Amino acid sequence: MGKVKGAIVVNTGRCKGCGLCVAACPKDVIAMAKKVNVSGYPYIEVINEESCIGCASCGIVCPDGCITVYRQRKEE
Repeated sequence: MGKVKGAIVVNTGRCKGCGLCVAACPKDVIAMAKKVNVSGYPYIEVINEESCIGCASCGIVCPDGCITVYRQRKEE
């Protein structure tokens, strides 16, 4: 049985910085950026990519559908 490696891609142009995904992430993979997008909203960014387990909690709670979650099974 291999481990699952996750990765997320954030559409920063659509993100409105609500922070729901940051609160939902069990591994503290994402955080609010100190920058704003073209619409003037702060957005989230990946800060701890290697800790992502691909649980998709962030993508599920995102009201704007800005997060895409990828999973890859890693054999050991």
